[in-house]
Formats: sequence, C-alpha cells, structure tokens
Amino acid sequence: MKNTIFVSAKEVAEELGVSKATAYKMIRVWNEKLKAKGYTTVSGKISRKFYQEQFYGMADREAM
Repeated sequence: MKNTIFVSAKEVAEELGVSKATAYKMIRVWNEKLKAKGYTTVSGKISRKFYQEQFYGMADREAM
C-alpha cells in the first residue's frame, strides 16, 4: 500500500479483487458518508484512513 492520503479506485479494485466499476461504487458510498459528516471529498478517491477503517474494521479495534 502506498503512503498517500488518498486511495484510488484502481487500488481499491486491486486490493479487494473487484472490478473498477465496483470500486467506484464503493468509493461513492464511502464519500457520501464523509460528506454527511461535513468532510470535503474527492470524486473517485477515498481517504486512506477512512478506507482502512471501513474495510478492515480498524475503528472497532481501537475502541477496545
């Protein structure tokens, strides 16, 4: 995994083994969640931290 702020749809597709179209759909849903919280988003990309929290459940482990 690269050391950048954002994850692209291409990276999501490769890491999860899904098509780029599916990756874009997932990013769209995640970006809607971030917008609802008042964050600015970038179309077709997702914050690396938020991606890891959503997909890998890192937020759940931190609460323990």
